[in-house]
Amino acid sequence: MATATQAAARAPQTNSRPLRAWQQAALGKYEEESPKDFLVTATPGAGKTTFALTLAARLLAKREVARVIVVCPTDHLRMQWADAADAMGIVLDPNLTNAVGPVRAGTQGYVTTYAQVAGKPMLHAARATTVKTLVILDEVHHAGDGLSWGEAVEEAYGRAARRLCLTGTPFRTKADERIPFVKYVEDGFEGQGGLMSTADFTYGYKEALADSVVRPVVFAAYTGTSRWRNSAGEVVAASLSEAGTRSVEMQAWRTALDPKGQWVPHVIAAMDDRITHLREEGGMPDAAGLVLASDQDDAREYAKIVRRVTGKAPELILSDDPKASKKIEKFNKGGARIAVCVRMVSEGVDVPRAAVLAWMTSYRTPLFFAQAVGRVVRARAPHESATVFLPAVRPLLSLAASMEEQRNHVMPPPKSQPDEELEALDLPPREPREGEMKQWEALEADARFAHLLSSGTAHTGEGSPAVVPLEADAEDFLGIPGLLTPAQTAELLAKRDDELRIRIAASHARGDDDFMVVEDHPEEEEAGRSWRDATELRREINRLVNRVAAKTSQPQAVVHTQLRQSVPGPPSASASVDVLRARRERLRTML
Repeated sequence: MATATQAAARAPQTNSRPLRAWQQAALGKYEEESPKDFLVTATPGAGKTTFALTLAARLLAKREVARVIVVCPTDHLRMQWADAADAMGIVLDPNLTNAVGPVRAGTQGYVTTYAQVAGKPMLHAARATTVKTLVILDEVHHAGDGLSWGEAVEEAYGRAARRLCLTGTPFRTKADERIPFVKYVEDGFEGQGGLMSTADFTYGYKEALADSVVRPVVFAAYTGTSRWRNSAGEVVAASLSEAGTRSVEMQAWRTALDPKGQWVPHVIAAMDDRITHLREEGGMPDAAGLVLASDQDDAREYAKIVRRVTGKAPELILSDDPKASKKIEKFNKGGARIAVCVRMVSEGVDVPRAAVLAWMTSYRTPLFFAQAVGRVVRARAPHESATVFLPAVRPLLSLAASMEEQRNHVMPPPKSQPDEELEALDLPPREPREGEMKQWEALEADARFAHLLSSGTAHTGEGSPAVVPLEADAEDFLGIPGLLTPAQTAELLAKRDDELRIRIAASHARGDDDFMVVEDHPEEEEAGRSWRDATELRREINRLVNRVAAKTSQPQAVVHTQLRQSVPGPPSASASVDVLRARRERLRTML
């Protein structure tokens, strides 16, 4: 990060990176109106941070403000904002606590959290009024997390010169819980008579997808049969996708997410397989996945399952871990395939290489869904795509369909505490007191591919006259938009799922309780450093295999088999650089 001395010696860089069309349009509207308050609603991954800092740089350069204060939800985002500002020539202090009085000399402002503002609102008010200040309220719906937070934000920044509010999706509040500095319209949603936020500039997922700002996302839904014991001691079984009543659906969903069952490891194996294809054939050699758990206990158990299933330990990111921010940064820049988390990466955290999400949580509000899916849709190149694996239950399928239809999402009112806004499907069952009957006990759950949701249509992958038969090498193009229809993609996922179920059954038949369902991966740190070399080696090996096959009149598959016998190890798609080099040399001797 730049020092304060360096910052003082240079003016803010207003053109440090090219602006997207929507950012230019939003800046144009702001500069034309020059408002005191301005609310921007932009889909997660669209670049709200860049827009806000570009605006801040312009206002600083014009001397319309002399200080910038950013308020964000979490401590990790403080560092992310500070790093992004530094790249644009603005020094924002991410470590200014409430115990420190004035803003440190040599900086142009600081980054704080809503919780800190609520702790000492008058202190932040003094900092925001000493000089003309632009206050950026990131994910402003957090200012509605209880009346005290909203009151604190209003008290702290009510007299600031300029205020810019940012959110990833529109939201609704109760009439008596207005979020400061936000404009509302009357809303009679479900007869509740609440208020709906109105933005000064809106940029939705549909527009972002058309502009290639975000990746196209498909939702792979997995069903299965869950069995549990109810409070009467009766064993109940139900399908996730055909659960009937809401109560039965809830219990089937909870049972599927239980770490002791088979639904979770099956879907994690499918997720890992998807990551491998994105890395090797989908043009994303550093692709990674996120597993989203309901609570920290489940997250720890899921991390063990990831290790058991994939052969590699994931990055476990928990909010109470003092090293959580460093782990996010390590995962972002490293080569690890999977991170398991609860909430740390659900909102605002930028991990561009994450392209796969496994929804292993019972949270089901539109706000949380949009924010979490937003972690895997940030586009870096036109060919990239994102995949979300989720239980085939009605609440989640409805949210997925709504996102694809690009309705104007309206968020429910925030609850009194930040974590409660997630509206968990059901809290984990408490341990019964001595002599008390358990209310619910998970027994087992299996998993199987249900359908692929694309453009609001479910594709099951079960043979259809409309589906063109797939060539042997069609799997190479899985997930690249425009090369496979949704029906063909669903057919491939269904085929993969059948193969996975066979591998799991064979593993169980061998009595392997830990059932390694995929082959071990190379060391991820090595993969992160040398993926470009590995990609080129795999291409060269394929070319050499073709030459050997032509020379010996043998099928390419036979040559590949002979190669693996000569140079043992995993398939080339997941082999290390050293193994690939050895195989290349072996092929050269065969010519």
